[in-house]
Amino acid sequence: MPQGFTSDDIIDGKMYAVLAYISILCIIPLIIKKHNPFVLGHGRQGLVLFMAEVGALIASIVFPWVLAPGMFILLIFSFWGMVAAVQGTMVELPFIAGIARKIVL
Repeated sequence: MPQGFTSDDIIDGKMYAVLAYISILCIIPLIIKKHNPFVLGHGRQGLVLFMAEVGALIASIVFPWVLAPGMFILLIFSFWGMVAAVQGTMVELPFIAGIARKIVL
């Protein structure tokens, strides 16, 4: 199994791993399945994506042109993470994974 996940971790956590990439709902998997390493990896990346979405919204107040391209890129990353979760793999999203690894829950 990839990155030390057991097949039980993946089967038990697929739904929650997908949920981790849906904006603020990323908090649910981090609370409910925090002991599942597969869900935790996806949940951390989802949390970083959510923080980036909030940052893009705040930045758009001063720089309105930031919102559309920023949200589009974050949407692509979220979709990429969801596809990986459904496939039962863990993808390291560019720029996101490095930050996500530093999150301690």
